[in-house]
Amino acid sequence: MTWKETQGLASMTDAAQLCWTALGDTDRKPAVVLLHGGPGLPDYLGDVAPLIADLAPVYRYDQRGAGRSPWRGAHSLARHVDDLAELLDAWDVPRAVLIGHSYGADLASRFCLRHSDRVAAVLLMCGPFTGDWRTDYRAERRRRMTLAQQERRRALQELPHRTEEQEVELLTLSWFTDHADPVRGWQWAAQDARLRRPVNWSMNDELGSDGRADPLDEHLADLRACLPERAELLAGAGDPRPVSALQSLALRLDLPLTRIEDAGHEPWLEQPDAVRAHLRRFVQGAVGA
Repeated sequence: MTWKETQGLASMTDAAQLCWTALGDTDRKPAVVLLHGGPGLPDYLGDVAPLIADLAPVYRYDQRGAGRSPWRGAHSLARHVDDLAELLDAWDVPRAVLIGHSYGADLASRFCLRHSDRVAAVLLMCGPFTGDWRTDYRAERRRRMTLAQQERRRALQELPHRTEEQEVELLTLSWFTDHADPVRGWQWAAQDARLRRPVNWSMNDELGSDGRADPLDEHLADLRACLPERAELLAGAGDPRPVSALQSLALRLDLPLTRIEDAGHEPWLEQPDAVRAHLRRFVQGAVGA
């Protein structure tokens, strides 16, 4: 089935312009907003939106500094939260169902902290990761790589300048371990290394530093208090990022956590039927409520 697609450019209060896409009937309320990860990548959730576009309009956008939303200024988590609030205004969406993936789950959480009145429901998918999760993640990523792949990735990272093919190779080596299936994971990573471009590495560094200076871990009590009634966590059981970290987060936030077996960091690729069913159940419940 095909739904109407709308595209636009929204101007922020600091003159940045963010490119957005809506799928479905935008007159319906509430709307769903998909928040992509990275940070520093363009939106990549175009395959997820059609799974639920018959239930509610689905908005996506390229975060500032990525994809079709060029930006050369400084990045901060607070500014990204402001961007989402201003986009909701531009879309005439008083309250939204937020579905955040990876860094997008962190963004959705921080938006809830500041604008809980504008969140009808929130699904945190493959994030946010809190606590000391990076040690286990790095160890698991190394386990999924050969020694030669590890050394090659390290050599590419250390290059002061990379050619196009070197950048593609680095991204493929960095991303293939995100998937539970190593063979298909390499194919997906190689494809994404050419499509999810260019990577805004400075944006990634700035938002990473901002997150370490003001970790979400320190706001979990407040987050638990301001989350909407319908809030859930969704994880790929084969994600190299430790699912145990999300289990711990689920306990601290008192949220249900669903594990998708035989799926990694992008579970809709490896288990599309299971993810589709879960997203539809969640959105139907949110829209009905």
